[in-house]
Amino acid sequence: MPVISIITSVYDAKECLPACIQSVLNQTFTDFELILVEDGSPNGCGEVCDEWAKRDSRIRVIHKPNGGVGEARNVGIEAAQGEYLIFIDSDDYIATSMFRVLADAVARFGSDIIGFGAALEADGVVVKELVDHLPTDRTFTLADTPELMQTMPSPWSRIWRRSLFLDSGVRYPARIWYEDLCTSVKLLALAKSAAFVPDILYYYVDRTNSITRNTNTARNAELFTAFDNLLGWYRENGLFERYYNELSRLAVDHVLLAASVRVLRVDPESELLDRFQDYVQTQFPDYMENPYLQTLSRSHKLILRLLRQRKYRTVRMLFAVKDKLG
Repeated sequence: MPVISIITSVYDAKECLPACIQSVLNQTFTDFELILVEDGSPNGCGEVCDEWAKRDSRIRVIHKPNGGVGEARNVGIEAAQGEYLIFIDSDDYIATSMFRVLADAVARFGSDIIGFGAALEADGVVVKELVDHLPTDRTFTLADTPELMQTMPSPWSRIWRRSLFLDSGVRYPARIWYEDLCTSVKLLALAKSAAFVPDILYYYVDRTNSITRNTNTARNAELFTAFDNLLGWYRENGLFERYYNELSRLAVDHVLLAASVRVLRVDPESELLDRFQDYVQTQFPDYMENPYLQTLSRSHKLILRLLRQRKYRTVRMLFAVKDKLG
């Protein structure tokens, strides 16, 4: 039985998938399985997956009708045999040392969740390193380190003990954007312990069709579904009041700042912009008094103030200037 199961959802990734798979097969730590969940892709991805499976017995392919990345991950979770899970997007790749570093971290910490550093790559160049500010010399929990909730919610930013999913029933919602947000943040609360290694182990390749750059602004409304799901779970489990400030800051970051900016850069007249404001105000009426807002950068404080004043075109202009200056 492998120590690590890697789960990769495959859809419309025929060109970039080989590099992703090769980065897995290049690992110096070899006790793993790679599960390619081919999500009903129309462009021959299924055949590519099958060809790679013929080359290496550690690769398993699951073909399924299209159901979205969340559903594909869930299928992989059920099929996995490893104690720990790693999620890798089909158009990204990983450092050759990743599995070795994480296996050593598992042996050292024995945690349910172990985070690691990542890098953002665009046009073949690393443009930003993504390393959360967390302790690297000890284990911790959400209870004693609540700022853990402000770290990257991406599934690929951590290794996860598979029993976290199996014992809790937590799964990725199907066919919505932000499925990572309303899943990872639940698992952080469930973990008996977490740890972090600062090594850059994952390379996220910036794509023009990603959520962050997609011009289909209407799909950002799915953020309401994701947040309702997350907040409902925290309430049902008696954790909402305990982590009220952390959840409030999460709403500011993902709804008021990130989603608003995504939408207004495309359409500053979108009705979603006012809905984002109203949603956060309804869920967290006193969010402006949240002490976590003190840690926002000066630029983010300015943007938040302008958004609260509903000066969407002004914010759009600021980002246009930023883009022009590079």
